[in-house]
Parts: sequence; structure tokens; C-alpha cells
Amino acid sequence: MRRLLRPLLDPYRRYRHARVIHAVRVSLGLMASILLTTGINLPHGEWASVTMLVVIGGLQHHGNIGKKAAERATGTLIGAAVGLLLVAQQAWLGMPWLTYFVMSVVCGFFSYHAIGKGGYTALLAAITVLIVAGHGDNPVSDGLWRGVDILIGIALALAFSFALPLYAVFSWRYNLADALRDCATIYGRIINGQSVADDEHHRLMGRLNTVMVQLRSLMPSVSKEVKISMTELDAIQRHLRMCVSTLEILGNTRPDANDPDAMAHLQSSLKAEHRLIRVQLVGMARALKSGASQRLNRPIELPSDSSLDAPVYSPLDGYRLLILQFAANIGEMRQRLAKAAPRWNI
Repeated sequence: MRRLLRPLLDPYRRYRHARVIHAVRVSLGLMASILLTTGINLPHGEWASVTMLVVIGGLQHHGNIGKKAAERATGTLIGAAVGLLLVAQQAWLGMPWLTYFVMSVVCGFFSYHAIGKGGYTALLAAITVLIVAGHGDNPVSDGLWRGVDILIGIALALAFSFALPLYAVFSWRYNLADALRDCATIYGRIINGQSVADDEHHRLMGRLNTVMVQLRSLMPSVSKEVKISMTELDAIQRHLRMCVSTLEILGNTRPDANDPDAMAHLQSSLKAEHRLIRVQLVGMARALKSGASQRLNRPIELPSDSSLDAPVYSPLDGYRLLILQFAANIGEMRQRLAKAAPRWNI
């Protein structure tokens, strides 16, 4: 059974096929919503399906679904209560223009709060007012049923979000692993004298910058899912950003590739550092992708003759100092990943 379920239980496979899993999950949830509301002949049952799509249709990661469902439920309850009050006063007073005026003012109030913190809740409250009350001429019973349908949709969305959940930490892990491998590739191009002005180099650097933006957007969800503080995640992100910045500086300050003596001298004097940097970058990428976090705890020491405090006498010394700082930054990042491994390795 474990062998049969391995494709579904393996985090990396779920990450690679996240869109397919998400589409199937939403389709099954929508089918369950339709069968449930039509099976018990629930009035206005289509609003349960609409709500389920609103809550999880565009939310792939599990860390976002609970928050959005809570905001949706809060906005729904507030909007449904206001909508029922509007329907009741319309039935009692029979003054359509008063209903239109009050509805417009209420929706304007919600729109005022829709910009800023809690904006999603306020916007959904305004939408729910219109769903429940219409233009004030809906029967009270219709308003009540629509409110019930929306709550059913929220419950179904939450239930299906736990079926093969697609955690944001999966995307964070594997995107970070790919970024570290790209760092290793770019570093190899730099120290081997390959051009830093060709399309391949720019493509790799552009991909790194794109991944850093994606990792930043994933951090709030990752923090909620695996209980890693935003401070710690930001520190890891800062190390990656320093890696990318150092690579850009190294690419623009390396010795002239047309000077074979200088390049040969650097290659021989920095051989241990080059190997250390590559081992650590590729090792972190493998640990993140495979989950074998124990490799992050293997002792790796800087070469004995390495010193960040050595005086700088020439551009070559400055270049060598940058490489030593690069290695030290990677080592600190590795330690942080090792410390947080029990949480992100799920």
C-alpha cells in the first residue's frame, strides 16, 4: 500500500503536480457541493458552490486556506446579518429608496475598510449584503437560506483543503533548492572564466531574482504552516540575497580571463575555497529536495589558511576576500537551514 501511495505521499511529486492536484481537488469539492445542495433540495444551493470556489479556487497552499476561510466566514456572517436587517426594514417600512440609500452607505463603509488590513473580510461583507438582500426586495427566508448556503460552502472548502494538502513549505523548499543550484552553476561559470555578458548568464541571474520574489511571497504561509518565525525565514532569505549580490560583484570584478597567469594563480590558490563553496551549495540543495537534512549537520571547516581579516594589497586580494566572505555566508545559511530542518522537513 505504501508503494502504491508513494506518488501521492511524496512531497516533491505533489509539488511538481500541484496544479493537477489542485484542479482535481476543486472539481471534487464542486461536485460534492452540487450533490449535497441538490440532494437535500436546498434553496439557492448554487451559492454554496460559489463560496467554495471563492475560498479555495485560487488558493493553492494550505497555509492560506484556513486564513481565507476564517475571513470569508467572518465577512459572510457580518454581511448576512446586515442584509437580513435591510430585508426586514424593507418588508416593514416598504420604502425602497431608503433601502437603496442605506445599502449604498453600508457598502461604502465596507469599501472604506476594504483598503488595508482586513480588507478581504470587509469586501466579502459588502458582497454578502447584496447576495442576501438583493436590492432589498428578497424575502427574509431567501436571505436566510443564502447565508446557510455560504456557510456550507466554507465548510466544504475547509474539508477538501485537507485532502492531499499542498503546503507552501514544499514550494519554499524546492524553489530554494533550485536557487542554490543556480548559484552553484553561476559560480562555476565565473571561476572558470566563462562570459558573464552572454544570454545564459543573464537567464540564470534573472531566474534567481524571480525565485527570490517568489520565496518572499511564500514566507507568511510557510511561517503559519510549520511554525518557523518570520525573523528566521527572513534571515535565510537575506543569506540568499547576499549570495546573489556577491555573485554579481564577483562576475564584474574577476581578473581578466585573457590573463592566463592571473587566472591560473587564482585557481590554484583558491582551489579549496572553490570546492567548499560548491559542496555546500549543492549539499544544501540536495538536503532541501530530498529531505535528508542530516547532511546539513556534517562538519565542514574553512581551509586553514583562509582569513577574512587578511590585508588587501591588490585587486586579486580583494577578489579572494570576496570569495572567502561568500563561503562564510553560505556556511551561516547552512547552519540556519540545519537548525530549522525539524520544522521544514515535513
